[in-house]
Amino acid sequence: MNQSKNQGIITQIYMATYLTLSILLMNLILSATAADMPSRNKDLLGAIEEMQRANYFTFVMLVNMSPPDRIPGNITFLMPNDRMLSKITLSENAVLDFLFRHSIPFPLLFDNLKHFPTGSILPTSKQDFMLRVSNNGRRSFYLNNVQIISPDICTAGSSIRCHGINGVLMTTGPEHNSTFPSPTCSAASPETAAAPTTPSWPLLPPPLMGSLNLTPMVTPPPAQLDIGSQKSGSSQLTLGGLFYSITTCMMLSLVGL
Repeated sequence: MNQSKNQGIITQIYMATYLTLSILLMNLILSATAADMPSRNKDLLGAIEEMQRANYFTFVMLVNMSPPDRIPGNITFLMPNDRMLSKITLSENAVLDFLFRHSIPFPLLFDNLKHFPTGSILPTSKQDFMLRVSNNGRRSFYLNNVQIISPDICTAGSSIRCHGINGVLMTTGPEHNSTFPSPTCSAASPETAAAPTTPSWPLLPPPLMGSLNLTPMVTPPPAQLDIGSQKSGSSQLTLGGLFYSITTCMMLSLVGL
């Protein structure tokens, strides 16, 4: 009788210990998650405060409409002002695409941007949308014909930068550079290339007088060159990725300046 009571007490102690440890473990997990969230969003919250102080309230609203986990940790925002954003119509589903189009996936101060010469191509967070640089100094720096008018608005954190621009970067129009320009070559295209010259065959020595053969010698025909059969599809497919990688390496080296 006493033995069964002791076993019941031991079982209750084990259950109570198990429940206590489970509760402590859950509290530790929740507290660690809560402590991690502010650290990940600290730079973004600081950047939002700087945007608000500079009166970019509409852009702040767009940032707040986007899921925080979709915004890259290292980024440079290009912010149209409220007056420019009031002229466009933007659906809720297009907000994230708009932010990606108006951001560079690296934290770049204007001192970093000024190193890019005119004609440089910068990637945006939207992979198929590029920015062409026109650099005539701090007061005349353009990306796709849109001028940076308020540089270095976000500087408090280390992973987020932002600059004010005087226009909206559109996906259509003459300033759009979503595809890389085709390289120009001085050589003629396959359709207009000159016909291949007949290879010059070595001259045969004259026949000996005693064994003169009047049968005409048949000259071997020249090899047929199939110029039109060559294709450049693979080179065109890899050109965009190669250029994107080179530009990315350049930007990473400038960030380290």
